[in-house]
Amino acid sequence: MKIKQKSKNSNGIYLVLIAAMLFSIGGLCIKMVPWSPLAINGARSLISVMVLATYLKIIKHKIVINRAVLFGAVCMTGTTSLFCVANKLTTAANAIVLQFTAPIFVILLMWVLKNEKPKKLDILACVVVFTGIICFFVDGLLVGNMIGNSIAVLSGICYAGVFMMNSFEKSDAISSVFLGHALSAVTGIGFVFGETDFGSQAIIGIILLGVFQMAIAYIFMSKGLEQVSAITASLTTAIEPILNPLLVAFFWGEMISPLSLVGAAMVIVGVIGYTLIKENK
Repeated sequence: MKIKQKSKNSNGIYLVLIAAMLFSIGGLCIKMVPWSPLAINGARSLISVMVLATYLKIIKHKIVINRAVLFGAVCMTGTTSLFCVANKLTTAANAIVLQFTAPIFVILLMWVLKNEKPKKLDILACVVVFTGIICFFVDGLLVGNMIGNSIAVLSGICYAGVFMMNSFEKSDAISSVFLGHALSAVTGIGFVFGETDFGSQAIIGIILLGVFQMAIAYIFMSKGLEQVSAITASLTTAIEPILNPLLVAFFWGEMISPLSLVGAAMVIVGVIGYTLIKENK
């Protein structure tokens, strides 16, 4: 499969940043829903599919089906499903930090598939961002279940594929998103019937997840991937694993250590600095 060239547009970075901010409400909203992870993923994916279908009809975009699109769809399903499961088998901190090994896998896969060697700025950004993430989650990484940790890493590999879903010839990111969410809905919606708590908090949480954290976020992501490289997108979204627990800490009162705050600052500075340098090049 041939790789197509991607234009570098600073607007794409901002679109990806907006997507990352929307992704970051996931931890908070999932805490609102007392369901199993697959039930949550199935329900939010179903809502997302309905929103995406409306969006595609408005912009008159037909769903494309080919190998490149299906590759992105499978990666999308793997990312959302595996991450939900990992959150139940290990700590939330472990799950999100291990999923955000994705930029490393993106760099390796782009090197193998496109012979695109990482630039010094990419490597430096990786070092700064991942040092910050490790500081932020150092306490959480000392505990947790190895099976859950392994599943979180697999989610990170799939997430790398999500960032690359617009890199191949004949790819269509929004089609991959729609099909991926549809597959997640089909495989997970059955678990919803085993749940018993359908209170207002659970329903509001699912709606927020489906509409904003899934559908609208991935619309921004798919548009951003049309304008920036997979490596740039994956590094830009590294702000999510910081915003996610910060929101949970603010609304649910979970404590954040001083070292975690240092890590948060490193990630934010790293992402903003990387974004500004890329924009001015």
